[in-house]
Amino acid sequence: MSTESSPLLNYRLFSVVDEGEMPGSRGGEEAPLVGGPGAAGPPHPDPARRLSTFFGVVVPTVLSMFSIVVFMRVGFVVGHAGFLQSLLMLVVAYVIILLTVLSVCAICTNGAIQGGGAYFMISRTLGPEFGASIGLMFYLANVCACGVYVLGLVEAVLDVFGADGTEPPSARALPQGYFYSFLYGSLVLLVCLLVCLVGARIYARAAFLIFLVVNLVLLVIFASFFAVGPRQVLVARDANHTFNASFTGFRLATLQANLGAMYSRDYTTGNVMTFATVFAVMFNGCTGIMAGSNMSGELKNASSSIPKGTIIAVIYTFIIYFLLFFMTSFTCERMLLKEDYGFFRAINLWPPLVLIGVYAASFSASMSALIGASRILHALAKDDLFGVVLAPAKIVSKGGNPWVAVLYTWALVQLVLFVGKLNTIAGIVTVFYLVAYAAVDLACLALEWASAPNFRPTFQLFSWHTCLLGIASCLLMMFLISLAGASASLVLMLALLGFVHLRAPASSWGYISQALIFHQVRKYLLLLDVRKEHVKFWRPQILLMLANPRSGARLVRFVNDLKKGGLFVLGHVEIGELDTLPSDPVQAHYNFWLSLVDKLNVKAFVDLTLSPSVRQGTQHLLRITGLGGMKPNTLVLGFYDGAVPEDYFLQDPAFSQARENDHFGVDLAALQAHFPPVRGAATPKVLPPTEYVAIIADALKMHKNVCLARDFPQLAREPGSRAEGLFVDVWPLDLLRPDRPAYVDVCSLFLLQLACILTMVSSWRAARLRLFLCVESGDRGWLAKEEKLKELLGKLRIRAAIRAVAWDHVVALHGQRGLPGEPATRRVPDAYLAALNALVLEQGERAAVRFLYLPRPPADTSRYGRYLEQLEILTRDLGPTLLVHGLTPVTCTEL
Repeated sequence: MSTESSPLLNYRLFSVVDEGEMPGSRGGEEAPLVGGPGAAGPPHPDPARRLSTFFGVVVPTVLSMFSIVVFMRVGFVVGHAGFLQSLLMLVVAYVIILLTVLSVCAICTNGAIQGGGAYFMISRTLGPEFGASIGLMFYLANVCACGVYVLGLVEAVLDVFGADGTEPPSARALPQGYFYSFLYGSLVLLVCLLVCLVGARIYARAAFLIFLVVNLVLLVIFASFFAVGPRQVLVARDANHTFNASFTGFRLATLQANLGAMYSRDYTTGNVMTFATVFAVMFNGCTGIMAGSNMSGELKNASSSIPKGTIIAVIYTFIIYFLLFFMTSFTCERMLLKEDYGFFRAINLWPPLVLIGVYAASFSASMSALIGASRILHALAKDDLFGVVLAPAKIVSKGGNPWVAVLYTWALVQLVLFVGKLNTIAGIVTVFYLVAYAAVDLACLALEWASAPNFRPTFQLFSWHTCLLGIASCLLMMFLISLAGASASLVLMLALLGFVHLRAPASSWGYISQALIFHQVRKYLLLLDVRKEHVKFWRPQILLMLANPRSGARLVRFVNDLKKGGLFVLGHVEIGELDTLPSDPVQAHYNFWLSLVDKLNVKAFVDLTLSPSVRQGTQHLLRITGLGGMKPNTLVLGFYDGAVPEDYFLQDPAFSQARENDHFGVDLAALQAHFPPVRGAATPKVLPPTEYVAIIADALKMHKNVCLARDFPQLAREPGSRAEGLFVDVWPLDLLRPDRPAYVDVCSLFLLQLACILTMVSSWRAARLRLFLCVESGDRGWLAKEEKLKELLGKLRIRAAIRAVAWDHVVALHGQRGLPGEPATRRVPDAYLAALNALVLEQGERAAVRFLYLPRPPADTSRYGRYLEQLEILTRDLGPTLLVHGLTPVTCTEL
């Protein structure tokens, strides 16, 4: 069915996903693009999504960026920094803000945005760990900010109408003190709570009324600059300290006097101001850019409204701040600006109107922080990242208002009010905001660097340069505002990140780390040129074929030690033909094998194939496994014998004890059920012996090194300190051809290299390497051979003990030389093999593992069975043994 013929499909593809929980899905996750069975029409619109761009984004963002700063800190900034540095501060602050806004716009226009604002953007991009840790910090920042705004409003009221206020005694009606400040703050917070409990619509209406009031006050302030004539303003510190300062009206001399900086002591704190401290105060008032984003769950079209509304608010507030700085510098003497931060009242056409603006701006900022924080908490609760602690915060009213989250937030703000003075916390709040902004920039940067095809935002005015500059700017501002607060915030973020990571939350949001890793791996794989390979940098790249991991798990761990940072692939062949099947059964099995890799804690890839035979399947994997310069050069097979395999799953606690699932749909029971129990003694093997030997021959023809592993279920699970006193034995001679005593051919050196690699692994480092030199009593040159071997080991930097072993009694059993062209395996009697086996066993006291020379299979396929019998007799009861045939030069004596 084409999309053009289906209105339902078209609607579902482009509609905003319902924020509420859907049957069968976790809260906070996106609904499927196409409706399920039985969907008879377009979904009902979310009742919570009612706010437009103006009411939902522009109004709360403007009010949050103004707050009390626009009325009470303009004089402070211009008075200390002067007009030029104030303008510089304003531009720098808004550049930092704008960089984050660009990242917000890019993320918002790349898909449907649900409730949670900045938390939703960060978590769906950087994953649950970053999302939860930074989301919780952003929530706490909003909680503390709400407390700061409420107490700021209370202090502003008490400064005028309190018992120690500046108004005439008749107006000082409010008693002051810690208890009264807490009481007044609680009453203000209660009003905010009632507004937010009713819902986002009543909040939007209240915010709009405050928006009108604040803008009316600003309009009157601008008019006052022109309408009010020059005057002297009485500045009163207390009854004993009063002086006059001048409002000059528009005078060029006043502007010239106010151009430069003149930092001095702040009369409210007693501290000497600097560029950094003044900038920090001014920047605190510009950090409300996420107020509109926090309302993402109530916006009709969040993806469109957040970018438009935020940019409009940023431009509008910048213009207002610029005009205020300019007009203040043109009309007010510096003494007035530095000694009376509330000077707007003294020069206003109607002074009480400024107080109304201050109170309205503080109250709106309090409401915005309270409702924004509750939405973040609701989003965190829906994602189940903190368990039952936040579970009640999922509850919403019929209109979609998360009233329980509002109550949670109100209770926390009450605790903040109980603290009282929050000058220190105010700096930390701004730092927490900046952490969230830096995380949004990081999320956008990660999406841009990942170059994922699905990252195609409609907003294009950004690049990775703006994201990176935004991150650096936010981090710089964090430490500039508060060194201690910045350090504490980073420590808290890391602690929360570790906590959430240990909880290992399930997530279907996608991991940006995977996209970044893919992008980088692809780039470096292209640089990994097989034509530039050199023996100095050779490492084993192993394909281990497994029939059933229940019996081969210990071998998997051993090969993981043997790979030395190289490629390690677990291969498996499913018997079957795709022509006779409705779909490829192999694809569904990958998750089980990957979960097995996780359980065994090995660094391995998995490659599965479907083939009519194991031999063909192994050929497929040898040819196609890997990519570019990372392809297997060594094939490892379990030994073909009649031993009854052990079930490793029943022995290892990781498989025998009940645990939670791996969050990828595979729990322990499913993993146990997927891999069938090991075969019994009477169960015939699927793979005939001739096909097994043919696989070895095929690998050698494809110029792959081959290792056959026998009796590795007997290997200690983790040698570790128990390897002390144990040996790794190496028999570098082709024992089936004693008439060719070569110790330094390519295969012998490959054998030695693998054994050396094993002893370089931390768990095998305590084991010692032991090299056996087989000598005959009539061989007078064996001492020279030993010296030559010692010299070679020295050049190869391999520390090994050489042990000479007399084997005359074994060689005597080898038999007559065969006819020319007769295979070597035909003329090796069982008695010789048994004596050889006894010699290896006798000399291998305390051997943890043995490395033996693997001869080539015979060219005559009819001798495959005899070849396998000889290998079985040779390695019988030796314990963990690795038969190795190497074709690749792997050692180098030069730099």
